[in-house]
Amino acid sequence: MDICKDSFNVRSTLIAPEGPVTYFNINKLSDAGFKDIDRLPFSIKILLENLLRNEDGKIVSSTDIENMIRWNSNSAGTNEVPFMPARILLQDFTGVPAVLDMAAMREAAKRLYGDPMRINPIIPAELVVDHSVQVDSFGSKTSFKENFEKEFQRNSERYAFLKWGQKNFANFQIV
Repeated sequence: MDICKDSFNVRSTLIAPEGPVTYFNINKLSDAGFKDIDRLPFSIKILLENLLRNEDGKIVSSTDIENMIRWNSNSAGTNEVPFMPARILLQDFTGVPAVLDMAAMREAAKRLYGDPMRINPIIPAELVVDHSVQVDSFGSKTSFKENFEKEFQRNSERYAFLKWGQKNFANFQIV
């Protein structure tokens, strides 16, 4: 179900080899009477496109979009910006505690007679495991295999927990 109100009529379609793709063309804001969109910094254009894509009249209103269109460096910080990222990327040092927190929230929901299966990331989240790998062996044809085996011996509980998290939480993947 498409929740975007598209108050400024900027929804557009691009025909790609895989099929039509919907996007929100900020340049079409000039048709709605807003000039100088091209003067906005690139980062503000990204935030503006995010607001246009997520306009629902509740979390993101047309006023939020107009405030972003009228952004200038002298008034920066005077308005809150509702921002809905398309994906969350976690690294293993802080991501593992986040999965642990979600597991604890499920246990609390169960104790409070709630539905623990409702505890899931709303936004797709991917946890990249790359900081814990140690190099014990190098320079031989078997180094990768040896390091891989030692990594799983050292961290088998953590990897078992992350595998459980990937299996049990919707919108959550381990990379």
